[in-house]
Amino acid sequence: MNISRVLTYFISISCMIVILGCSSSPRFIDGEASHSKPQKPTVHSGIKNQNTQKILLSLEGIASFYSEDFHGKLTSNGEIYDMNALTAAHRTFPFGTKVRVINLENNKSVVVRINDRGPFHESRIIDLSYGAAKALDIVQSGTASVRLEVLGWGTGE
Repeated sequence: MNISRVLTYFISISCMIVILGCSSSPRFIDGEASHSKPQKPTVHSGIKNQNTQKILLSLEGIASFYSEDFHGKLTSNGEIYDMNALTAAHRTFPFGTKVRVINLENNKSVVVRINDRGPFHESRIIDLSYGAAKALDIVQSGTASVRLEVLGWGTGE
């Protein structure tokens, strides 16, 4: 084998490892709502909630939650996932962002901290930890219509 063949082989294998390493498992519980059409989030900004706390951004859509299979594994920001903590995954919000999540079906709410990326299901806007899902009473259904209220932007760390 000549050096160019070895180099080509090495680069090909390296690319495959990187691609496969970047793939992820779905981080949601599959329920009836998982087969619905993707929803475009409703956006509101600069409003105040009932507690007169400024809401930096408000979105509405479908939330899901991580299964217990991820407990003890690393999140995207390097923390170890604790299924009972009040944390969540969002595709774009900086790590450390504080978000109030309101279940629109029962009006229960919880404040979570973004520490991971997801959800990877296109119709969902947030993946909650089990603890947050339990506080919102969505463990049985697996998903719920929610409003996200950004209370403070994180630093990304």
